[in-house]
Amino acid sequence: MARYPFPLWLRASRPFSFTASATPILLGTALAFYQTGHVDVIMFVAALLGGVLLHAGTNLISDYFDYSKGVDREETYGGSRILVEKTMQPKDVLTGGLIAFGLAFLIGVYLVWSYGWPIVMFGLAGIAGGYFYTAGPVGYKYRALGEFLVFTLMGPLMVWGAHFVQVGELQWMVQVGNVQIAPLLVSLPVGILVAAILFANNLRDIEDDNESGYHTQASLLGRKKARIVYAGFLYSAYLVLVALVVFKMMPIWALLPFISIPAALKVNKVIQESLKHDRGHLAMVDVMTAQLHFQFGILLTIGIVIGYWV
Repeated sequence: MARYPFPLWLRASRPFSFTASATPILLGTALAFYQTGHVDVIMFVAALLGGVLLHAGTNLISDYFDYSKGVDREETYGGSRILVEKTMQPKDVLTGGLIAFGLAFLIGVYLVWSYGWPIVMFGLAGIAGGYFYTAGPVGYKYRALGEFLVFTLMGPLMVWGAHFVQVGELQWMVQVGNVQIAPLLVSLPVGILVAAILFANNLRDIEDDNESGYHTQASLLGRKKARIVYAGFLYSAYLVLVALVVFKMMPIWALLPFISIPAALKVNKVIQESLKHDRGHLAMVDVMTAQLHFQFGILLTIGIVIGYWV
């Protein structure tokens, strides 16, 4: 493994996607700040690093199994293309993914030592979910369950976990002034959008997945219906956000993500017009959706922090 330079490992782990794991950690930390008025920086860094390592490990192991099962091929768009281009050996990519999980596990041990056994639930769910995303016998990515599991792991689980390491206990709901903070509910919009990233990726790859014999929600729906579902993912995130503010589960400043509406309209337009173009038209829709998710999540985080001060 040492024969590969660090930039190559970085490319293989797909760092452009790490915003999807960093955003829920930031949001959970912001919720704790809104509640307590302070942030434990060491715990924040530990949670952030652990989340990113889990994500990197998932990406590496996903590349290995997608390549081994013939999902990633020279003519497809998915993955880092490290294995398709034969730049690295498959066994080394798999080993790299397991090492990333191992490092995340060590961070988990530190968090358990600091806060006790409840954090084990978050860590084990993250490792199991990341590994069995593509690994057999589960391989839920290939069973049209990817969006549901990604929503759960990188939405409620990460937000709640980041909140937990700041406040030191699992909280379903806590009163802060005239606002009732519920970490699991506040996580819903970012969870929906992170699921939209995967759905956009799968919508683009419908033909490739069908050819490989594997199923995703998009491939089961077909391109025409999948476009409608994608729009539902995007706009439901904003509707849920409005509901949370209306029912006083977040401060009014939490509506700041509405600034990202133009980005949502732009990527949705690309998706909706996809029937008029060849597949290359959709080459970047997963990246565009990831950028929207990051904009939305950062603006929501900033809005909650502002809400504490105003």
